[in-house]
Amino acid sequence: MGKAFEPDGDYNNLMAFKKADAIYQCTYDFINRFVNKSDRTFDQMLQAARSGKQNIAEGNVDGAASKISKMKLLGFASGSLAELKTDYIDYLNTRNLVLWEEDDPRHQKTRQYCARRNDVHFYRDALIQRSDETCANILIILIFQCKFLVDSLIRSSKHNFVTKGGTRENIYKERKEYKDSSQANESEVEYGNLELPF
Repeated sequence: MGKAFEPDGDYNNLMAFKKADAIYQCTYDFINRFVNKSDRTFDQMLQAARSGKQNIAEGNVDGAASKISKMKLLGFASGSLAELKTDYIDYLNTRNLVLWEEDDPRHQKTRQYCARRNDVHFYRDALIQRSDETCANILIILIFQCKFLVDSLIRSSKHNFVTKGGTRENIYKERKEYKDSSQANESEVEYGNLELPF
């Protein structure tokens, strides 16, 4: 299933990363089935899907050293997912296919089902048997859920940064505390009691 939050650097069990991985691999399958390779959209969709996944991973790894980098990279991931979602909506619109609205029973059922599933192999096996309209709608819902998770990670990182400070700030604080405690523990030398050799 995955966890909503993992320690910085540990992204493999992160729900957002698992969903992004499923989105990337299913997008790869989708464009190879339904989009002409000479169409510019082919590369754009693949790159947007890849960027969403890679920036979640990189942001989580970089978060161990820099909260600012983490938020920046997660912001890139969120932007890439938004771009990919728009590409899928455009795909449906330009081919006069149906975009499932929120009150559509197919949308509601898919949303509930996808909220509980993050297994990339499940999605790839399921989508390979379905039409382009169904695949695009399922992926739009997955992207929406993944983007929600990424945006939640950004908000959490911002909150932690504001309340606990950044890495550099905390390292400086620890260094200062160490120096203060070291100086306090040094024994004081009373030079007046020493016999000087000169």
